Formats: sequence, structure tokens, C-alpha cells
Amino acid sequence: MTTLAEYKQLLQADSVPQALLDELAADARAGAQKLLGAYNRKLMHRRQQEMMLEEHRKLERSLWPAYPIIAGIDEVGRGPLAGPVITAAVILDENFDVPVNDSKQLTAHRRDALFADIITNARAVAIGVRDNTEIDRYNIYHATELAMADAVHNLRLQPDYLLVDAMHVPVDIPQSKLIKGDARSISIGAASIVAKVVRDRLMEMYDQVYPGYGFAQNAGYGTKAHLEGLAKLGVTPIHRRSFAPVQDALAKK
Repeated sequence: MTTLAEYKQLLQADSVPQALLDELAADARAGAQKLLGAYNRKLMHRRQQEMMLEEHRKLERSLWPAYPIIAGIDEVGRGPLAGPVITAAVILDENFDVPVNDSKQLTAHRRDALFADIITNARAVAIGVRDNTEIDRYNIYHATELAMADAVHNLRLQPDYLLVDAMHVPVDIPQSKLIKGDARSISIGAASIVAKVVRDRLMEMYDQVYPGYGFAQNAGYGTKAHLEGLAKLGVTPIHRRSFAPVQDALAKK
């Protein structure tokens, strides 16, 4: 009789024969049924990931014949009280098979893993940055547009089409503005992950430079800890002075 350890080893293979699964299903041992249940759950998860990947690639597949170099564009950091707005532009090809999703739906650990996969396997990746002084000068919406244009210009490949999450990029390239694009397009989803990881790591660095505001935890958003830091320590050089809570802190000073 096949031991449970042997079954466990055989189930690690990329392709498991149906005969082995039938044998396992007929095995009355509780441990055998537990192994079969775990394998079926793993198989279901894999199929769900494949379906999600194909769904997220659908838009790109419809455009690739006419536009072979498509860049997905997304931003992170429009809402915080401190730090820059970061944008990312990512160009993928038809062989990219990493299932990405809206960065906000992922754990930090999963984002880091996907970030490495994207950087390694994408055709091109670039970022754009507009800091708090430019946000105050232009307003956050226009600063984000400029940062998106920067990301496009920084790509090593010139895209012939842009898929953009809910904004228009001020460049002379055909583009589609997609509401909730990071959940509808694999390119935008990849860009959202890159922008999020880059900005989070930057804010972790700023937490070391300006302790007391919780930047490593809140990424500059107006959390209780951040507002308490503003009240106690005042405004730092990376705060957005055009945002109301920062204006209030300056007025009280």
C-alpha cells in the first residue's frame, strides 16, 4: 500500500495522473482523504488564478494586434498629507503569466513578491514622481497627470497605446481611461503594484528621517498617529501645505 508520505510526494508533481487521484479517493485512511482534499483545494485555487489572469488579459489581447506596445499606468499617493505622488508605467507582453490584481487588495508580502516578478518579467517599467512642493504648486490632480507623463517618458520602450486608471495622461499617445482599471487590466494592475511598493518603501525611509508621524505605517495618510504627530511636532519638509490638516497645523504654530 502506498504510504501517506509517498502520496504527499507524488501530489507535488506538476501533473498528477487521474489514476493516482482515483486510488487516493478509494483509500479509506483519514490522512489520505485529507491529502486529497488539500490537493483539490490547491487545484481549484490554481484554476481560479488562471481564470483571473485570462480575464485581466482580455483587454490587452483585444488591443495587441493593432498596438503591440501597451503601457498600463497607475498612481499611488493622491490622498496622503505628506510625501510625493508616485506613478508607474508597465509594458507587458503576451507571455506574462503572473496573476496580478489591484494592489490595495493584496497583503504587503504578496505585493513585494509580485513586484519582483513584474520587474523581472515585464518588457519595461518606469516610475514618475512629483513631490509635495509640486503638488502644492499645481494641485494634486495636475501633479498626478504630470507624474504619469513622466513615467511614460521614462520607459525604455515608446508605447503606442496607454491604458490608464481613471485619468488622462497629457502625452500624444492613444489611450483609454478606465474606471477601476487596476482590477480590469493586467498592465494597470501591474503598474498599481509597482507604484504602491515604491511609495511604501520611500515612506518607510522618510519615517527614519522624520520619526513621530508613523509614516512607515500610514504612508503619509491622515491617521490618528499622523495627526497627533502634526500637532506635537509640527510640519516637516515633506508635508503638503495645501492640504487642510497641514494648513491647520501651520496656523496653530
